[in-house]
Amino acid sequence: MKSRNLVLIVVVLFILILGGCGCNGYNKMVNLDENVKNKWNNVQSDYQRRADLIPNLVSTVKGAANFEQTTLTQVIEARAKATSVNINADNLTPEKVQQFQQAQGQLSSSLSKLLVVAEQYPQLQATQNFRDLQTQLEGTENRIKVSRNDFNTAVQDYNATARRFPNNIFAGMFGFKVKQGFTADAGSEKAPKVQF
Repeated sequence: MKSRNLVLIVVVLFILILGGCGCNGYNKMVNLDENVKNKWNNVQSDYQRRADLIPNLVSTVKGAANFEQTTLTQVIEARAKATSVNINADNLTPEKVQQFQQAQGQLSSSLSKLLVVAEQYPQLQATQNFRDLQTQLEGTENRIKVSRNDFNTAVQDYNATARRFPNNIFAGMFGFKVKQGFTADAGSEKAPKVQF
């Protein structure tokens, strides 16, 4: 009788310890998942800020300089495409993040072309509105970089917790999947050539 009670006590203690670890691990993964979602929302907010500034920049450039329409059209089209790609923070699959990143990369490329062409017009460089918008865009690009880094850190913390034993068991049971962070754009490892 005593050995039976001892076995029962050991089994109950094991279940309580396992349940306690499971609850603690589950709650930690929920907190980290919410943090990833928050950081993703910050990334999207900063990209939206950039998209909101672009029409003002295009209007200023258009009003102060008369140059090739194709550059302006590319910026407008890239902005439209970038703002049409929305990803729900609950569905951060590698494919979706890559799709978002590609759309934003096309917009960055178009903006760079616009700023290079705009530099060829000294009267545009002298306009206070253009300088203000350029400064705001530079600040926004810095915010985007910080938001992306914060998001990647949150994803790393979440993934490390979800993959660690015994959390990986509970992560699988409760649907906590590994998330994808931002990666460098293809070709970004090569420094751009600047020629004067």
